[in-house]
Amino acid sequence: MNACPTPFLRRVLPVLCALAALSTSPAWAQADEARARKIANGVCAMCHGDQGESTSDIFPRLAGQHTEYIVKQLKAFKSGERKSTAMAEMVAKLTDDEMLALGRYYEKLPAPRENVKDTGLAAVGAYLYQNGNKFSGVPACASCHGPDAHGATNLPRLAGQFSGYLFTQLKQFNKRQRTNDNVVMHTVAEKMTELEMAAVAEYLSTK
Repeated sequence: MNACPTPFLRRVLPVLCALAALSTSPAWAQADEARARKIANGVCAMCHGDQGESTSDIFPRLAGQHTEYIVKQLKAFKSGERKSTAMAEMVAKLTDDEMLALGRYYEKLPAPRENVKDTGLAAVGAYLYQNGNKFSGVPACASCHGPDAHGATNLPRLAGQFSGYLFTQLKQFNKRQRTNDNVVMHTVAEKMTELEMAAVAEYLSTK
């Protein structure tokens, strides 16, 4: 036997339903995207570029990156789990809704890619990415990040990322200087030589 709603619930349920419908409406989505674009152009573009393409290999490309991964990193910067003085300041006032809007905004943008600078190095990187190094125990990167390096909702898209940025992140994982996403990456990167890091980074930047 179903219990009848209380008078209070009978009054508020229509309002809650209306708000739920509004949050999924095209008008709400457009307002959400407009807010994200304003934040991106006003705060993020200086380092990450007008279209998420980045202005330097010091800063990651955000275009085409997964929404959930971007949100995860923004929250990690805000909490201090991932260390960055610059990013901590940038995200300090962002709400969870704004982080989600930014993630959705950047995921829609076309992912760029680099031209091959060193074909030999890229070839070594392709082998390591797809097969790993059985002699040193380095696993295939593709086993987590996918054969096309497109990642997943909880794993970053690596394809098209700056080689310099990827190399820096691998070195930070290797030295245990990066303190989030580290459960697996510390054990992987600590087995990699700098040549292997550079090779994988070169290969991924061209995909």
